[in-house]
Order: sequence, then structure tokens, then C-alpha cells
Amino acid sequence: MAKPLVFQWGDTDLSFQLSKVDRSKLYGYKEVEVLGEGGAVCELATLADDGRTVVGRGGTGLGYVDADGLWSDKSKLKPVDVEGNEIKPVASSFSAPIKLFETVSADHYLSHNIRMLYQLECEGDLETLRTELKLGTIFSFPYSFRGGLEANAGFLLLGDDGNIFLAVGDPTKVEFIGLAQVAVFEEEEGGDETDLMDFDMI
Repeated sequence: MAKPLVFQWGDTDLSFQLSKVDRSKLYGYKEVEVLGEGGAVCELATLADDGRTVVGRGGTGLGYVDADGLWSDKSKLKPVDVEGNEIKPVASSFSAPIKLFETVSADHYLSHNIRMLYQLECEGDLETLRTELKLGTIFSFPYSFRGGLEANAGFLLLGDDGNIFLAVGDPTKVEFIGLAQVAVFEEEEGGDETDLMDFDMI
């Protein structure tokens, strides 16, 4: 069983198991298989830059090199921001209980681009938490699955079906271009009245 996600609600710790809700569960899915002449399933391969070498699955990897082209160990690398300041990584949300105290409005929640949705299941007593969520309360907290440089925005809310969901996303970036401009029609000077349409001709 996967490690549970623990929320601290008041003086109680509630452990939840996550079940990802994806499009395949909602709408189903299809797979395309490519078969060779003998009926064997074809696999994707990569053609190297020399135009002759074929690299199969698992034959490629990622590496880190410095400005001189020398191999760099990932553990020695330090993330920095655009100003050169070191970024402190965030811990995984599964490493410690998440305190539920910050709430947001529905408008704030809808201003985020939700990328992942999980249905939460818990065997503990959820009566008081469910009662709070039924009022339309949306809890907000930083969320990171494995830990990393930045945490996503996590939201705990109740669905219409009575299930508790965890929504994960990022703020939607909307850039203001300008006010809508009304088109202006400019009549050309010196126009010939004979060019106008005669409605008697219709």
C-alpha cells in the first residue's frame, strides 16, 4: 500500500489514500499497436545523429555537463533563481502532516489551472471535516508529491457526490493586452455618388 497523505484537522491526524482521477477512468482510452510483417509488435526506437545507429528503448539517458563539457554529478548541483540566489527545495507533502487552516474562496480556486485530481479515501472519522467541507469551505496548502524546487497549489474540497477530492494546480497566468477598441469607419472624400448602390435595381 502506498504511503498515505496525512492531514491535521484540529487535534486529529487523518490518513488518506489517493486515487488519481484521469481521463481514462472518465472516458475510457484506446491504444494503437503497430505490427510488422510477421505480426510482431513494433517498438519505438531512436536513430542516432550518424544516421546508422538505432537505439532501442532504455538505451538513452540524461546527463549533466558543465560549461567545459565535463561530467557533473547531480548531487553537487545547486538550484538558483534568476538573480543567482540559491533556492531551498521543498519537502514532500507525504513526509509530515499537512495542517488544514488556510481557506480560499471559490473564485481563487477557479483562478488556478488544475493539472491533477485525486479522490481521497479515509477509514477514520471524517464527520467534522465533511461537515466543514459541506459548507463550501476550500482548504489551500502547498503540495509536492516527491519534493522539489517548488510546491504546487493544493486544494481540499468536497464534490457533489460527497467524496473528498485533492486538486493540484498552478495559478493561471493571464496577461492584459489592452482595452477593446471600436472599429472606426472613415469615409473617403471625393467619392462619386454614382458608385452608390441603387436599391431600385434589386
